[in-house]
Amino acid sequence: MADKTLPEQIADTVRRDILRGVYLPGHPIKERDTSAALGVSRTPLREAVRILAREGLVILRPARSPLVADPSLKEVTDAIAVLRTLEVLSGELACAEATDQEIAGIRTIHQRIGDSFETLDPLDLFEIDMSFHIAIAQASHNPALAETHGDYLARLWRIRFLSARMRRSRERIMRQHGAIVDALETRDASRARAAIDAHLLDLLANVERCFARETSKEGHE
Repeated sequence: MADKTLPEQIADTVRRDILRGVYLPGHPIKERDTSAALGVSRTPLREAVRILAREGLVILRPARSPLVADPSLKEVTDAIAVLRTLEVLSGELACAEATDQEIAGIRTIHQRIGDSFETLDPLDLFEIDMSFHIAIAQASHNPALAETHGDYLARLWRIRFLSARMRRSRERIMRQHGAIVDALETRDASRARAAIDAHLLDLLANVERCFARETSKEGHE
């Protein structure tokens, strides 16, 4: 956090609040109330909101309070389709381009998830999980790919957290991530492609279940 600007630090806080449900989808983020609650002035808060808007977590509105994004299932599944392609390509390139040190770092993240699965706060664990995927994209040594991957990962931040919280399974995560790491360590692009694709297809199915559950809850309210 020390090397981040104040707007970036505020964006981190608000992002986590969105994930935790402090700010619900479709609800406004009121500038005066939010800046007072965070103990910051409105100027860095506005910049933080713009950061979150670029990530797709917040919708800006002229002369009105920004809203927490509430994407449709179609919008989310379209984004997952793009993310799936990006992650598969990242894995393939990482098999050829990643250094041994980078792959060892990915293995370390994988092990950290397993070691702390039952003890860490779910949001902290989720952020470690996302760092696993970011590390693979960065190990592709293709800056354009890594940047685009980061953009799409951010757009899916909230729904991925909700779906992960709904279907917590250490065995499943360790098995799927483990298959990816094994493929990277052996530099087997075909195995990496298959392992990453299977992981993202599982995400898609879980997100669809998450939307179905939310729809069912709304129907009973």
